[in-house]
Amino acid sequence: MSIFLIYFISLDVFQAFRGFKKRTFYILLIAYSFISKNKSTFDHIYFFMDLSNIKLIVTDMDGTLLNSKHNISPLFFNLFKKLKAHNIIFVVASGRPYYSMVDKLKTIKNDIIIVAENGGLALEHDNVFISNPIKPQNLDKVIKIVNTINSAHPIFCTRFKAYVMSNSKSLLSLLSEYYNYYEIIDSPAAITEDVYKIALFHEENSEKYIYPEVKHLESDFKVKLSGTHWVDISEIKANKGNAIRQIQTTYNISFKETMVFGDYNNDLEMLENGYYSFAMENAHSLVKETARFETKSNDHFGVEEILESVLLEKEKNITN
Repeated sequence: MSIFLIYFISLDVFQAFRGFKKRTFYILLIAYSFISKNKSTFDHIYFFMDLSNIKLIVTDMDGTLLNSKHNISPLFFNLFKKLKAHNIIFVVASGRPYYSMVDKLKTIKNDIIIVAENGGLALEHDNVFISNPIKPQNLDKVIKIVNTINSAHPIFCTRFKAYVMSNSKSLLSLLSEYYNYYEIIDSPAAITEDVYKIALFHEENSEKYIYPEVKHLESDFKVKLSGTHWVDISEIKANKGNAIRQIQTTYNISFKETMVFGDYNNDLEMLENGYYSFAMENAHSLVKETARFETKSNDHFGVEEILESVLLEKEKNITN
């Protein structure tokens, strides 16, 4: 009998389930999908949501908005135009540098907020409103530790280009995708600009070989796994979550009016700042534990599918 009750559940009744743990919610959702037949769990997740009040949408890039070929779909850009017409504020937050993000988002860069370097730098309409570079004394401390890790290949990220201390062929082959403006250096002494982030690359697995060597820095710095090959180190207040909170405060947007998408551990803080927090199907296990909901993978239009549902709810409100 309980299964049939799930089938007829209404949005009002769903409010009672908010206290359930996410695992319980998904058990109910799977049961609903089972009796519906021929439809996936993801197809029905929107049945339980009221997306009409969304005012702020935030998405990560790699592994989330970008597919595995590092491209943004034409579908997203079409949906973005409609979201803009509904006055939804759209934020793209990434561990990438600002110039790399703009390269992907150039056609809409003046209509969105760009949070770069894991929250170390944020711009709106080319105006900087968040800037948290690594303090010089802290930079020296991190450099000394990084120099003791033989398998780490450091990249020092400034606003306009990256400085690379490595001749790793694996790393250099990736630089044009993530750091399209870079200079190879022999020593950090060559850097004269503010450094927002130190990205440490490992050719095999950063979680296994680099993270254990720098984990002890977490009391003083933000140390984040940002991908299979990457560990990022920045000032402790430089994270995506802090950036999102500042945007929410500036625009008077609440937790329940915020939607967030992410796939890796540098997304954890920002996922905690939106009620509608989505882990990608391809996300790290910790991200799936943190997010309230899950969507399809970045290669199966996981972000776009949810955005379509937001627009459907917005348009319903207009016609009603």
